[in-house]
Amino acid sequence: MDKANLDFFLNKSIQIDLNGFVVSLLCSVVLSLLIQVFYIKFSSTLSNRMNFSKNFVLLGATTCIIIVIVKNSLALSLGLVGALSIVRFRAAIKEPEELVYLFLVIAVGLGCGAGQIKVIIAGISISLLVIFAYYLFLSRKKIEHSEIINLGIIIEEDVNHNDITEIINELKFISDELIFISMSKSKTTTNINLDIRPKEFNEIMKITEVIKQKFKKSKTIIARNSNLSL
Repeated sequence: MDKANLDFFLNKSIQIDLNGFVVSLLCSVVLSLLIQVFYIKFSSTLSNRMNFSKNFVLLGATTCIIIVIVKNSLALSLGLVGALSIVRFRAAIKEPEELVYLFLVIAVGLGCGAGQIKVIIAGISISLLVIFAYYLFLSRKKIEHSEIINLGIIIEEDVNHNDITEIINELKFISDELIFISMSKSKTTTNINLDIRPKEFNEIMKITEVIKQKFKKSKTIIARNSNLSL
């Protein structure tokens, strides 16, 4: 590498084209927002989708800004590596699907920051098209929520046999499969643990509301099957 190129990479006073930067930033915001919309509408995760995806746009824009600033400076690039080495991200990623969407948003920031606008638009468009096609396939096959869900029902009273049978029958009605795991009773508490394969996840939420209305001191715990990674 000659002295001119070395001076270029070590130059800290980078002159960034403002118009190009604005275009890249706007592109990253629009694409990140589009990914957020797809995540909220087509994701099958059990977590709060809106709460998880509310930072997608900011993450994409921030990544774009960082790449624009450091891409022409070796010194700043090395400084970024040092800065990131002391940063610890401890976000609770419970499901692989969440990680996939985060990588898509980061890819948007990297591509837009590097000035590869056409490439990143094409790549994200194809990725979102695949997500939409997969969603349609699962919907038509009616296996969108075919995964087994663990349902724990905790009622702070001694529930009689007829009420327990009624709860289980209602759950059977909305499930393709129901597996009774365990039940424990005392004078003050009744715990029921079931694995179910729901036809529609929203129906489970309705049943839990019915249980809450019938037994005021009750709560339900919904989780992925214990054999699955959280």
